[in-house]
Amino acid sequence: MSLIITDECINCDVCEPECPNDAIFMGEEIYEIHSDLCTECVGHFDTPQCVEVCPVECIPKDPNNEESKEQLLQKYHHLMAANEA
Repeated sequence: MSLIITDECINCDVCEPECPNDAIFMGEEIYEIHSDLCTECVGHFDTPQCVEVCPVECIPKDPNNEESKEQLLQKYHHLMAANEA
C-alpha cells in the first residue's frame, strides 16, 4: 500500500522533505501523497519516514491502494532506474 495523508494534517511541513521519492506535495488544503511514487520508504529505510516525523499521526496506509512489500520494492527499483536515466 502506499500511504495517504488524512484531513487531520496540520500542514506542519515536516513530512515533505523526509520523502526520498518526492511523493509528498502540497495539495489544495493539505499535503498529499502521489501513490505512484510512494514506496513506504521500502528500499530506502525500514519504516516510512513521513510517518516517523508526523506529529499528529495523520499518515495511514491507503486501504484503496494495497501493495505487497515485493510490489513496493519493485516500484522502488523502477523509480531508481527512471532517476538514473
